[in-house]
Amino acid sequence: MIAIIDYGMGNLRSVQKALEKSGAANVKITQAREDLERAEKIILPGVGAMGPAMDKLRQLGLLKSITQSVKDGKPFLGICLGLQLLFERSCEGGTVTGLGMLPGSVERFTALKVPHMGWNQLNLRQAHCPLFANIKSGIDVYFCHSYYVQPSDKTIIATTTDYGIDFASSVHKDNIYGVQFHPEKSQTVGLAILRNFAELTT
Repeated sequence: MIAIIDYGMGNLRSVQKALEKSGAANVKITQAREDLERAEKIILPGVGAMGPAMDKLRQLGLLKSITQSVKDGKPFLGICLGLQLLFERSCEGGTVTGLGMLPGSVERFTALKVPHMGWNQLNLRQAHCPLFANIKSGIDVYFCHSYYVQPSDKTIIATTTDYGIDFASSVHKDNIYGVQFHPEKSQTVGLAILRNFAELTT
């Protein structure tokens, strides 16, 4: 079972439908800790700001379950805000503490039009990231965001994208994956990325 965490800040149905279209047979949208414990893989989607998102996850009592699932080695995918939540802190609305699974921060684009919205290219940086198996560098995916992640460890950057600067548009470390773009809105290539995630083995 693939669990999609519902904390009221994501395109949940779109992600679920895209996963099912990509071939995933058992996808569940949930707020239950028990489902995260039973799940083989977990997706943390999200649209909005880190502060309210962390507050909601805390209210639902999911922080410990999320952390434990990652420690247990379950493939874990953060999408858009879900990617940003993986990091230690964000400058959005002051200094906000994230899940801290990955070292680094979330910063706002400066001197550029925000949000960064629409189609843009992925430049592959990790030679063998399973999320991008059989996907060529330079393909277009769909973005909508005003903040981007700055990993302290540059080796975890799986792809970069040029928007005035080369920012980390996806990351990968062990069983943790995160994408700044929306695979559920990225048509054929997005479905291929979600299929790759669904087919990961622990």
